[in-house]
Amino acid sequence: MATEAAREDIADLVLRVAMRDRAAFDRLYNATSAKLFGTCLRVLRNRAEAEEAVQEVFVKVWLKADRFAVTGQSPMSWLIAIARHQAIDRLRSRRETAGDTDAAALEIRDPAPDPESRAVASGERRQLDGCLDELEAARAAAVRAAYIDGDSYADLAARHGVPLNTMRTWLRRSLMRLKECLQR
Repeated sequence: MATEAAREDIADLVLRVAMRDRAAFDRLYNATSAKLFGTCLRVLRNRAEAEEAVQEVFVKVWLKADRFAVTGQSPMSWLIAIARHQAIDRLRSRRETAGDTDAAALEIRDPAPDPESRAVASGERRQLDGCLDELEAARAAAVRAAYIDGDSYADLAARHGVPLNTMRTWLRRSLMRLKECLQR
């Protein structure tokens, strides 16, 4: 029962990090960094590199916490997967700089997403489109313009004929509704 509560606490922290809550990020770091350090250390077998990898993991968590809800994984599994992948990427990088150019040339990765990544992204896109369709048309258009097209809040407020603070409220409330929809 205690582990279930801890799991829910970590999931809650990840979701709050997705909303850029710095205090939640600090708590998440304190709660999980030791476990993630152990994961990186097992792969890298070098304490300094493992410490650097953990720092990179938390940068990724800060940037990609909003993707956690759609993975369906437990929060620790998701964090450990990020740590493991980061450590493996460091191992590959270490091998490539070690000197064997022929082997490094064979391991050059295609920058395009692999089929699995494309399938996941496609599913996420369909889910997001469905959630956007649940919003009022003007608000969905504002969200798309702000977060996909990169339009400024001021431009959107002028386009929709509403005060700037109203536009901010529209976007904040729309994002909260999208988050709820994506968690279903």
